[in-house]
Amino acid sequence: QVQLVESGGGLVQAGDSLSLSCAASGRTFSRSIMGWFRQAPGKEREFVAAITWIGGNTLYAGSVKGRFTVSRDNAKSTVYLQMNSLKREDTAVYYCAAGQTWAYASSRNNYDYWGQGTQVTVSS
Repeated sequence: QVQLVESGGGLVQAGDSLSLSCAASGRTFSRSIMGWFRQAPGKEREFVAAITWIGGNTLYAGSVKGRFTVSRDNAKSTVYLQMNSLKREDTAVYYCAAGQTWAYASSRNNYDYWGQGTQVTVSS
């Protein structure tokens, strides 16, 4: 079992920055990839970014590339999502997830452990 707890969401204005954290516990070694997804009201949950615990390989959705940065602290079993130049369309509940296969890092089906989500609201 892997437990994931997100934190850091909130209400910000367009153009602001926000940092999310995801603390992992349990059998974290059993899952090599950590992903960030988001879900806006009435929309499907979509991929945002992913990172590997070993090596720190990263992958980003086109809509956030250049604005968001995913990183990890292995000693703390924590993954971060630094979000800069936020836009109204970034408003969503953000989830972190633990998965296994890098080739499918952008696919929801690759992840079998999910956090409870944290709300990010960007106002204009």
